[in-house]
Amino acid sequence: MSDDRVDFASMLASRLCHDLLSPVGAFANGLELLADEKDPAMRERCFELLEQSARTSANKLKFFRLAFGSAGGFGELVPADEAKSAIQGIIGDRAIELNWMIGSDPLPKPAVKIILNLSLLLVDALVRGGRLDIGCENQDANQEGSIEIALHVEAERIFLDADVETILRDGEGATAMTSRTAPAVLVQAVAAQNGGTVMLARETPSSLLVGAVLRGRG
Repeated sequence: MSDDRVDFASMLASRLCHDLLSPVGAFANGLELLADEKDPAMRERCFELLEQSARTSANKLKFFRLAFGSAGGFGELVPADEAKSAIQGIIGDRAIELNWMIGSDPLPKPAVKIILNLSLLLVDALVRGGRLDIGCENQDANQEGSIEIALHVEAERIFLDADVETILRDGEGATAMTSRTAPAVLVQAVAAQNGGTVMLARETPSSLLVGAVLRGRG
């Protein structure tokens, strides 16, 4: 295995661990508090926090299973509702409006990986809330047809990491890979593996468009 592949796997693992550390840590802290707490009202509050932490952890695991993993349990096609549910899970209670413009037909795994990883990056960029529009269109009924993916965000401020933006615009080798940029590198790698391209355009200071075209395996 090449050093690049080892580094890539390490960075994805670091990103996953970073995102899971907070809810899992909160769950552990809640259990410690519950063990010492005698007041019924406080114990009820502990149970609420435990439930919230467990739900957040489960949502993140579900998301990363589809975004980073092999999506075991599904074939080459993934139900569109599964992708939508995973994105809703990482949005959680943030002030982000999700506008899902994808029908009920299942999506090829490469398209799902790109949609989810781009969503992860864009949700992170909407730290003050905003709107996330997601669309995907298959230009051919068979799996080898061209697939067009578009994600559009609008917000008062869009805090997209500069290195992430560089990789999405110029390719995975445009800047050093870190745990923050690993999802962007994965997007470029999946697109290239499927004969596709990735594009990014800042339409206005408060509007950003990111997309990909997949043309089947090269």
